[in-house]
Amino acid sequence: MIPPSRPWVLSERVCCPPTQDFRHSNSSAFGHSVRPMTINETIEVRCGIIVAHDGSSAATAALQTAVRCTPAFGSRIEVVRAWTLGTAEGPSDLGAGYIPSYEEFERTTLAALQSDVAAVRADHPEIEISCSVVHGGAATKLIDASSDVDLIVVASRGHGGFAGLLLGSVSDQIVHHARCRVLVDRGPGVASPEAEQSRREEMESALASELKLGEPA
Repeated sequence: MIPPSRPWVLSERVCCPPTQDFRHSNSSAFGHSVRPMTINETIEVRCGIIVAHDGSSAATAALQTAVRCTPAFGSRIEVVRAWTLGTAEGPSDLGAGYIPSYEEFERTTLAALQSDVAAVRADHPEIEISCSVVHGGAATKLIDASSDVDLIVVASRGHGGFAGLLLGSVSDQIVHHARCRVLVDRGPGVASPEAEQSRREEMESALASELKLGEPA
């Protein structure tokens, strides 16, 4: 079941298991409690466009498509990465016997997302591109946030935090259940550069027509 919408939630945190470092006696895997960790479980909606980004080149292409959509939705884009313990990369400086906290996984995931988005940010300083990460399933989190945005942009294929972003799986759920427009970007194809450019121009022209871009208000 799709969870109910929670409009414009700015901060919702959830307690998770604590850091466990077997090199220090203050925490262990055998019932000793320490300060609980907190992580973000809600997409913090700040703009008209959300882009799902999993670190793949296809996701970056989807972000570039979202940039071209800003004339219709304003100059703010929220780039989101979903993560779980099965998809997140842990800190690179782990010592023997150390288990990272959920917060550390969250920080590492956010740093990776910001690195992946940096080049597009630098190319488009006129657009406010924000990054956020959310713990949980990609489709559920995006659908939950869809009531408060105008457009969600996803790649037709991906990996990592948005594993299975193929039509018929996660993106299919978003297309069918989101409460806003959804644009599935197919990314670069196998055609010649000229044919690919023509295809993208046709797609953008169709999008502009659908959104009535360039028409008098």
